[in-house]
Amino acid sequence: MAATVTGTDRLIEATMGGSPGSRDGNGFHKNGGGGAEDGHPLRFSPARYRIGVWVAIGSILMLFVALSSSYIVRSASGDDWRPIVMPKVLWLSTAVILISSFTMEVSRRSLKALNDAGYGRWLAITLILGLGFLASQLMAWRQLVRQGVYMSSNPHSSFFYLFTAAHGLHLFGGILALGYLVLRTTRKRDTVEGELKRLGAAEATTIYWHFMDGLWVALFLLLFFWK
Repeated sequence: MAATVTGTDRLIEATMGGSPGSRDGNGFHKNGGGGAEDGHPLRFSPARYRIGVWVAIGSILMLFVALSSSYIVRSASGDDWRPIVMPKVLWLSTAVILISSFTMEVSRRSLKALNDAGYGRWLAITLILGLGFLASQLMAWRQLVRQGVYMSSNPHSSFFYLFTAAHGLHLFGGILALGYLVLRTTRKRDTVEGELKRLGAAEATTIYWHFMDGLWVALFLLLFFWK
């Protein structure tokens, strides 16, 4: 049966030379030399980053589920709940972050296909879109301030500022990860372990970015339609 060549296999081949099929039964290269190339196991697995990001996502999800539950309960009680008019720029924010999720996925696939130029280009576009999303959120805050709507104005406005600030803060963490990956694109291909770390970081960042995208869409729908 022919062996399946994965994106990781192609990455190892491009970094070390040789073909993915030139490994022994344990998956290590048969050629001489030292380290991982001569049959010693790699000390790093991209799964480490994925596990870490899923743990982080679980924690963030619990936070926002708790906040959303409080929002729904609070909206049904008390006479001081006065829905605010949502800034129209939030529609732009939503479009921007949806597009950024697409560009992030294209970037990840480009890396697995060994298209370094495409990977770096789409990664930079995603970073710019992420910064654009945060800028549009600040614009929404400015519009509310001009209308005299502050965090302390009423419970609905308090939740709006809390939701958008908490989401923006966590999204900024993703932007920092994107910035790190963009800087890494300026380096030449490293050792196999170094390249696996880059692939693992890219995949973990993609998972996180898609999650933040979906989280914003959920918050957007909650704030707009549950008043």
